[in-house]
Formats: sequence, C-alpha cells, structure tokens
Amino acid sequence: MLTRARGPWVVAGVTFLVLLASAAFRSSMGVMVVPFEEDFGWSRSAISLAVSVNLVIYGVTAPFAAALMERFGIRQVVVAALALISLGTGLTLVMNASWQLVILWGVFVGLGVGSTALVFGALIANRWFVNRRGLVMGLLGAAWATGQLVFLPIITRIIEHSGWRYASMLIALLSLALIPLAWLVLRDRPAEIGLRPYGATGVPSEEERSVNATHSGWKAARTAVDGLVTGTRTRAFWLLAGTFFVCGWTTNGIISTHFVPAAHDHGMTATTAAGLLAVVGIFDLIGTIGSGWLTDRFDPRYLLAIYYALRGIALLGLPLILGPNIDPPLVVIMILFGLDWVATVPPTAILCSRIYGRELGPIIFGWVFAAHMVGAAFAAAVSGLIRDTAGDYATAWYLAGALAVFAALAALWIPRTKLVKSVI
Repeated sequence: MLTRARGPWVVAGVTFLVLLASAAFRSSMGVMVVPFEEDFGWSRSAISLAVSVNLVIYGVTAPFAAALMERFGIRQVVVAALALISLGTGLTLVMNASWQLVILWGVFVGLGVGSTALVFGALIANRWFVNRRGLVMGLLGAAWATGQLVFLPIITRIIEHSGWRYASMLIALLSLALIPLAWLVLRDRPAEIGLRPYGATGVPSEEERSVNATHSGWKAARTAVDGLVTGTRTRAFWLLAGTFFVCGWTTNGIISTHFVPAAHDHGMTATTAAGLLAVVGIFDLIGTIGSGWLTDRFDPRYLLAIYYALRGIALLGLPLILGPNIDPPLVVIMILFGLDWVATVPPTAILCSRIYGRELGPIIFGWVFAAHMVGAAFAAAVSGLIRDTAGDYATAWYLAGALAVFAALAALWIPRTKLVKSVI
C-alpha cells in the first residue's frame, strides 16, 4: 500500500522507468540503420525518412502532451503511448517495404514517445511533490536524456548476435511489460488514492481536494496554440527556436541517428560505436547538472554561446579523426559531446521564463522544444541524403559544425529582459 511518504516516490520511480525506456526505444533506431540497409537493400536516405517522421511527430506531439493528459488522464495516455511503441516496433518483424517503416517507427513510435516526453515528468513532479521537486525533475530529466544513449551497446550486441528482429521484439515486449506497472501505480493526483503531495503541509488546496481536477485538455490545447502565436511575434522566439533547431540537428538528428552508421563506414564495429555513444550518455549527466548550476550564476546567453561553439568545434573535427579504432582524440570528442549534449536545456528554459514570464514561458519552451525535434528530423533526412549522394558523411559533419557555430553567434542576440507583460 502506498503511504504518504513513500507513495510519491513510487510514482516518480515508475515515471523514471517509463521516461528511461521511452527514450531508449526511440534512439534505438540509430543502431538499426545499417541492419535495415543490409537486410532489405533500402537506401540510407529511405531509412532516414522514417527517423525524420518519428522526430517531427515526437516534437509536434510534445507541446500537446500536457493537454492530452489533462483531457484523458496521465495513466491512460502513458498506457496508450506504451501500447503504440510496442505495436510500432513489434510489427516491424513482418514489414517488407520502407513505407511501412515510416508508418510503424515514424508515426506509431513517434506518437508514443512524444506522449511520454519531458512534460510527463514535469506533471508528475509538480503534482506529486512540494519538497524535493527540483531534485525529482532533475532525475526525471536525466532519465529522458541518458536513456537515449546508455542502452545502445546492449541493443547493438543483440543485433550483432541475434539480428535486428530480436532487438525489435525485445523493445515491443518491454513496452508491454511496463503497461501493467504504469496502470497500477500512476495516478493524476495524490488525492485520487487519499494522499497528499510529498512535503505538503497545512490545509489541502482546492486543486488537491478535487480528484477530478483534470479533463480541461481542450483549453490547455488552445493555450498551447495561443502561446505559439504570441511567441512568433517576437524576435526572441525565433532566436530561441532557431538555436534549439540547431541543437536538435547536432544531437538527435546527426549523432544519435548517423554516428553508428558513419563509424561503420570507417571500419568500426557497431558495438564499439554504440559504446562511444554510451560514453556521451554518461557524461551528459555531469554536463546537465553542471549546466543547471552555471545557469543560476551566469548569463544563460553566454553559456549557450560557449556550448554551441564547443559543439561546433567537435563536429568539425570528428570526420578528421573518425576511424576503425578508438583513439584518444576521439574519446575527447565524445566526452565533449556528452558534457554539452543536454547542457543547452537549462539556459534555454530559463531564458524562456525570463523573457515570457512564469506562465507563458513554459508554453514557449514547449514549442522551442518542438523546433529542437524538427531540427533533428531535418538533420536525419539531410545527412542520409548526403551519405547516399556523396558516399560518406564528411559534408554532413561539416554542415552540422557550421550550424553550431552560427547558433553560438545567434545566442548572443537573444534578449535578457521580459518582452511579454501579459499572459494568455
């Protein structure tokens, strides 16, 4: 039985597992590109199209995830999302055309992982915790960020020893296995099971007392759209969205999707390449926590400029040192990728709140995050096309590096003062 002290942490624990697994499932496509290419004879760009569709749907769904959860309930949305992920990955076992991969991995899995993005963790942290809310949000954010990379060596080993179908089947089964756990534990609010948020004192608020305080999702959806309209009328939005577009291009788009195939082109085994991405995931924890600490103490714009500049240097240098073996310069590059992989999130989120206010800021950040995933989608498609036409990824790496340097300069133009005085 869930107690007042233990209940919120159990809910947070299940949320952690869902975010971790969802992120791992989405990113696993990066280590399946070459197996699909070899098994079906599809082009790199055709496979990359499925990744691009996945990333676009992921990004567009994320701003509306809160509205979905308000309308239908957190538990129902999470269970449906896990079912979509399981269905999308499971049916790849019987696909025989690249358009089917677009539907299954692009649409089904994209909707599933988009519905269990960071906004899911934010809802749990805000509703179930008063004390330790920041700690919980940090842990859930780390689950989402690190889950994208740290499990890739395991998935790659399964592919190398048993084939990609076994890896897809494992993902489908794990998604199904999480459904009963999510159904039994997750609730919209502590009041549904007679609890209060962790650390709550005094008289319960009206929202706490109302078990049916959800189901205003359509209003939330309209608020999201109104926030987008308001944001697009300001220069700051385009700078924030533009730099985060580049962030997505230079992380999920090219590194997560194409690093393993690019390393394979240079004679490196898939397991070794996936191990390097796991290094990125480990150092991402340090970079994310450190960036949050720095954001409280320094101008976020200067931090973003430094992060993008360092990422640009790493991307420009990568094609010069990528080879069949793990040499020290390559390890340094991967550590650098890890330290600033999600380091851009705290300063970007803080700038959204400072510029647009505490109510409108999170909505703006939701759309800025959508731009991140759209940028990732473009990178996945463009990089695959470059590989098919040029025969290697060199131009794709140089393009990504140049974009990162441009983002570093653009970050300095982001204003620091509040632009929108009223909230929607």
